[in-house]
Amino acid sequence: MSEDAMVPKPQAPARPGTVGVIGLELRGETPAPKKQVYSWALWDWATQPFNTVILTFIFTALYLVSDSFLPPELAALDHESKAYEAAEAGLASGLGLGSTIAAFAILLLAPVLGQRADAAGRQKLWLGIGTGALIVCMFGLWFVEPVPSLFWLGVALISAGSVFGEIAAVNSNAMLIGIANPKTVGRISGLGWGFGYLGGIVALTIVVVLDTFDWFGMSTDNGLPFRLIAVGCAVWAIVFSIPIFLNVPEPSLGRPERKVGFFASYRLLVQDVIGLYRTPETRQTFWFLLASAVFRDGLSGVFAFGAVIAASVFGFEFQQLVIFGIAANLIAGVSTIIAGRFDDRFGPKRIILISLGAMIIAGLAVFFLADGGTMVFWIGGLILCAFVGPAQAASRSFLARVTPAGREGEIFGLYATTGRAASWMASGAWTILIALTAQTAFGILGIVIVLIAGFLLLLPVKTQAS
Repeated sequence: MSEDAMVPKPQAPARPGTVGVIGLELRGETPAPKKQVYSWALWDWATQPFNTVILTFIFTALYLVSDSFLPPELAALDHESKAYEAAEAGLASGLGLGSTIAAFAILLLAPVLGQRADAAGRQKLWLGIGTGALIVCMFGLWFVEPVPSLFWLGVALISAGSVFGEIAAVNSNAMLIGIANPKTVGRISGLGWGFGYLGGIVALTIVVVLDTFDWFGMSTDNGLPFRLIAVGCAVWAIVFSIPIFLNVPEPSLGRPERKVGFFASYRLLVQDVIGLYRTPETRQTFWFLLASAVFRDGLSGVFAFGAVIAASVFGFEFQQLVIFGIAANLIAGVSTIIAGRFDDRFGPKRIILISLGAMIIAGLAVFFLADGGTMVFWIGGLILCAFVGPAQAASRSFLARVTPAGREGEIFGLYATTGRAASWMASGAWTILIALTAQTAFGILGIVIVLIAGFLLLLPVKTQAS
């Protein structure tokens, strides 16, 4: 008998339309084969370069929001002049606008597509669609040459990639329930996030090597290195996303009774959200979705704008930023894998609250000590990164512990959409504060405010449904 054949097969709830059992309970205590666990975790490894290399440390921070995309007359100004700072802040604000639009797109699409994937039992199909579209967006960045007229093409592709990546992540998260049980979900969730960060390290290290050797004589004109980096990230995603499609099972067999038309899915979604609140067994799921919507937006803001802060506020150059990125991902990856084991022992809520508290303190220190030089960001930024991953992984495991069987995609779709429903908060606060002050540093304060709000909202949420 094969290893896979020994694993209990996922099933739909016995009473369609009711809360049913928690999806994790269907597996019993039999651990999933290691091949399935590591294949699932490799998806985070496969897609993380989009977040680490393109969205956070390299493509946007050092290329898209640089003076390469300013009109020549502005790019030629003294970098200390008010006009130059305002123009550069305008690029950062434009990136924030794209992130806000992407957030609303996820708000509209993620839960409905998740619900439809649940009904058909086709999480892997939608995982493939989202992953494939993300890869296309990364390939598209090849055409973003360093001229002002192509700035918005870059913003559009990165924003669209964020949307498709989130849609794919909904289904990857749903598939976690098919390979975990209540005793292992924290560890496996942490392993996935940890793999993602470690994959980011490898990708960033490759960039460092290429830059150290001057790209082996390749021309660096016309933004060629940055455009090749985007293509490399796309190829990376193709190679390492294959195992999840080959080895990881669907989390459920589907719920045919919930198959409805696309627009009718919205009506069903509203009914389900109301049901989450009204049903005692799932009310804490509702409140957690609300709280996590806020604090996860703050977590996203740290990675979306962290490298922009490093480059624009603290003056990090290319090598400094990449080395910081490697250190940040190493610390995040190790801390997340370790925290996953504490999650299973002490519960995810404690991990999240401790992580948020540490990040709030570190973020405030970075903001108020911004004139203290690069060492401020080295210390404060690494502390922030050490706690982002544990909070993200524990948040995913918290929700997996309270997700009814047969509704994995829908609940994680709501998880994505409620997060994006509030994601205008971090990107909006970032954009508004920078626009009002013409200083990128004030974007830090906007992110911290969102983290504080999320911390306060999570405090009254119970760790078990009641």
